[in-house]
Amino acid sequence: MATQESMLSRLLDEFKPKSYESEFTGFMRELKQKRPELEADQGKSRAIWWDHKQELETTRRNKESRIKQQAYVYQSKV
Repeated sequence: MATQESMLSRLLDEFKPKSYESEFTGFMRELKQKRPELEADQGKSRAIWWDHKQELETTRRNKESRIKQQAYVYQSKV
């Protein structure tokens, strides 16, 4: 019984889909292996540009100051 199971598992292994890796994925994997500090640098850059506390007063003023756009922009005002 064990030999049948091992033969079956070997047979099924032949039909498993081969794993595919795109050129870009391979490039990124190699780059991260060569430069392990890259992810830490990415985190620092994200903190500079994106990870900020929101100022609720500024957000409220921006929302209130918006002018409502008409449904069809190119239509003449009637």
